Amino acid sequence: MTLGGSSAEQAAAVWQRAACSRERAARELEFARTYETLVVGGRKQLHVRLAHIHRTSARRHELTAQLLESHARRAARWADVGGRPPLFMTGVAEACGSDSAAVTLVDTDRNQIASASSGEPSRAAQELEYVLGEGPASDAVRSRCAVVASGAALTDRWPGYGPAAEGLGIGHVVAVPLQSADSCIGALAAFDMRADGMSTTTVTQIADSLTRNVFLGTDAVPGLFGGIDYRAEVHQAAGMVAVQVGCRIADALELVKVRAFAEGRPIGDIARDIVQGRLQLG
Repeated sequence: MTLGGSSAEQAAAVWQRAACSRERAARELEFARTYETLVVGGRKQLHVRLAHIHRTSARRHELTAQLLESHARRAARWADVGGRPPLFMTGVAEACGSDSAAVTLVDTDRNQIASASSGEPSRAAQELEYVLGEGPASDAVRSRCAVVASGAALTDRWPGYGPAAEGLGIGHVVAVPLQSADSCIGALAAFDMRADGMSTTTVTQIADSLTRNVFLGTDAVPGLFGGIDYRAEVHQAAGMVAVQVGCRIADALELVKVRAFAEGRPIGDIARDIVQGRLQLG
């Protein structure tokens, strides 16, 4: 099986973005070295700070290139053997040193608007967090700090989410915000069955690279997060329920979430049934 049409174009776009990231990394590294040679001069503190800024930027671009190249190689193997197309988040999870990982995007009011995962159990864990309204990604967005929890701490910190996550085989989670200097657009959560499989520093660096270079930068590739789950249909269903029941949108959304949790079904399926007239909550 060979890549064709838009698949081939996307693969080429990924390689091109990766090459651009490596070029930017090399350029930033050269700037850093230039400032480091000036440290002995009279403006030492300024040159040290500028060197650090450029080295940090170089690391971001280098890590972005590695993630993109990893995905492009998976796409090449997929072209040879067929099957399901590779997910970019699979490479993100591996880079985090985790079993699985998920990205959650939020709006300015911290409402979840989209998510992407590497597969199970990260998709199920992210779904639980959305339905229950508690969990590591939500806390990371709220605090704009890394959130780490293992074992019993999962249940102690999140009475609803914790036991359900453990039921998915999750024993350790690291969640870090996707943030720039003046905004937070979501969180990256990495999941593992053990407590020693991930470095919070590594997950933070990956989140930083994704935020600055992919989500908010110039290295975005259309369709890169294939299979991303947008919550528009859920909010459409909540609007319909609000009319049926005669309640606020926020209350209707909670009704949809409760129904999904009670039936053990993905909230997207519940929302689709409501939108298509197969289910009424009023």
